[in-house]
Amino acid sequence: MFGLGLLARAARQHQLQCTVSRLFSSCRPLAAATDAVQQAQPREQLQYDLCIVGAGPAGLSAAIRFKQLCKEDNRDLSVCLIEKGSEVGAHILSGNVFEPRALDELFPKWSEQQGEGQAFADLPLRQKATADRFYMLTQGSSIRLPNPPQMKNRGKNYIISLSELTRWLAKHAEEQGVDVFPGFAGKEVLYDWHNAVVGVATGDMGIAKDGCRKPSYTPGVDLMARLTLFGEGARGSLSQSLMQHYGLREAAGASPQTYALGLKEVWEVPEEQHQPGLVLHTVGYPLDNSTYGGGWIYHMEGRRVSLGLVVGLDYANPSLSPYQEFQAFKRHPLVAATIVGGTCLQYGARSLNEGGLQSIPKLAFPGGALIGCSAGFLNTPKIKGTHTAMKSGIVAGEEAFRALGLADDAGKKGPITLRNYADRMEVSWVYQELERARNIRPGFSKWGLWGGMANAALSTYLLRGREPWTLKHRHADHEATKLARDCPPKDYPKPDGVTTFDIPTSLYRSGTNHNHDQPPHLVLADPGLPEVVNHPQYGGPEAKYCPAGVYEYAADEASGRPRLVINAQNCLHCKACSIKDPRQNITWTVPEGGGGPNYTIM
Repeated sequence: MFGLGLLARAARQHQLQCTVSRLFSSCRPLAAATDAVQQAQPREQLQYDLCIVGAGPAGLSAAIRFKQLCKEDNRDLSVCLIEKGSEVGAHILSGNVFEPRALDELFPKWSEQQGEGQAFADLPLRQKATADRFYMLTQGSSIRLPNPPQMKNRGKNYIISLSELTRWLAKHAEEQGVDVFPGFAGKEVLYDWHNAVVGVATGDMGIAKDGCRKPSYTPGVDLMARLTLFGEGARGSLSQSLMQHYGLREAAGASPQTYALGLKEVWEVPEEQHQPGLVLHTVGYPLDNSTYGGGWIYHMEGRRVSLGLVVGLDYANPSLSPYQEFQAFKRHPLVAATIVGGTCLQYGARSLNEGGLQSIPKLAFPGGALIGCSAGFLNTPKIKGTHTAMKSGIVAGEEAFRALGLADDAGKKGPITLRNYADRMEVSWVYQELERARNIRPGFSKWGLWGGMANAALSTYLLRGREPWTLKHRHADHEATKLARDCPPKDYPKPDGVTTFDIPTSLYRSGTNHNHDQPPHLVLADPGLPEVVNHPQYGGPEAKYCPAGVYEYAADEASGRPRLVINAQNCLHCKACSIKDPRQNITWTVPEGGGGPNYTIM
C-alpha cells in the first residue's frame, strides 16, 4: 500500500539515528546530546485528504462511504485510517446484538449476496435473534417481565462478534483503497496557525520507561490531512482533548457525559444448555437499587454464549467493585445454569457512553469532526450503539467527500469545516431514536431502580418519548462517589475457579500485552494525591473500579503507609480510571501502538 510504503521508508530513514543512539546508550551525557540532535530533525509527514482515527464501526463506515463516493464520481482522494490495536478488532468489545439498519445503507444489497461465492458470503452475520427475554433478578430467583419494545430483536437483528465485523469492514475498506494502519496510536492532535486541525501525530515507538530512546526506537509520523475524523470510541484521549480545546460541550450546552463499565466473557457451553438466537437481559441483582446497570446473556452460533454486566459509573459506594459484581452475576442460578460445565474463552471490559441526546457535544470544528461513540451516539435503553455509530460515520464520510469536492472545485487549500454534518445528524434517524429515549437513563440516576423503571414505562408506553421535558444529567460520574465513611463496606467471596475467577486469570484471557519498558500511559497530575486523599477518604477506589488490577495499594517500605502502585502493563484500555477517579487526578493517554488487549471473538 502507498501509505505503508511511506511508513516503512520513514523507519529506514531513521535507522541511522537509532544506530547512533545504540552507540552512546551507555554514556548518559552523550546520549542526551544525541537525543537533542534527533529531536531537532523533522518527523516524517504523510499527506492525505482525509484521516480517520479509530478503526471501529464509525471510522470504518466513514472510510468505506468516502471511497464509494470517490469511485462513483471518479475522484482520486486519499484516505488513511489509524488504529491503536495490534490489528483491527483487537480493542473492539461489545455485547453485541446488531441492528443492520446502517449496514443496509452502506451495502444496500448485502443480504441478497450472502450465498456461496457471493460478495458478502463471509460477512459475520450468521445467527439471527430468535427469542427475547427480560428478567428482574433477586439474589436467588428471577421474575420474567414484559420485554420493552426498544429491546425486541427477534427475527430482525443478529447476535455477532463486533470484533469480527470490524475486521470484515477493514478488509472491504482496504479493497476500496483505504490505507489502514493498525498498531499506530494517535498521540496528539495537530493544529495550524489558524487553530484548525490539520491531522494527528502518531506516537514514537521504542521509548524506555525513563524517557531514553531504546535501540528499537522509531519516531512517529505526522499524518497531515485536510479533514480528520475522530472515532476513538468512548472517552477517547484525542476526542477529550478536542472537546476541551474547542469548548465543544459548552458550545452545545450539553449535560456532562455519563458512562457505564461493561464487563464481558464469551463461553463455550454444552449443547444441551445452548439456545441459538436467544437474547436475554436482566435488571436487579447483583446491583443495589441505587446503582444503574443490568446483565445480558446472548446465545451465539457454535455453542458460544456472550454474557456480561453493565455497571453505571455514577454509583456512590467507593468500595463497589464492578468486576466482583460481575462474578456475583455469574453465581445467580439463572446465569450459572447456562455456563455450568462450559469453558470461558475470553474476557474484556470497556466503558460506554450513556448520556444520550442531552450529552452530545458540538460535533464539528475547523478541520474535523467527532463520530461514533467519541460523540456519544449510544442508545442506552435500546442497548445498542453500533448502528448509530455506523450511521454517523456514513454521514461524516458523505459530508467529507462533499466538502473536499467543493473546496477542490473552488481551488481552496487547507483545512475545511464540515458545516452540514451536525445538521444532517440532527434530522437523521439517529437523533430520532435518541430523542425518544432521552429521559429513560437519567430517570434511574434521579429516582433509583424502581422510580427509574416507572419513569421508563411512562416514557416508553404512554408518552412514547414525546414528553415536553428533558431530564438532565446532574453531574459527572466521579462527583457521585461518596466518602468511604458514609457507605457500608462491600465484601466479596473468593472465586471458585470454575465459573468465577480472579482478575489475573481473566486478564490472561483478554490477551492483554504491553511492552513493560515504556513511559507510563496512566499519568497522575499529583502523584501524592492517592496517598493523602483517595486511600484515607475513599478507601482506595482505584483498586476496586479497575477491572484489570492496574491499581493496587502496597505498604511503603520506608514509612509503612499505603502507597499506590500502577501496573500499567495490565491495562485493558477501558478508561474507567479517567472517568471515576474522585479528584480527576488520572489522565489516560495512549501507550505504544499495538499494546493492550487482543480480542478476537468479543
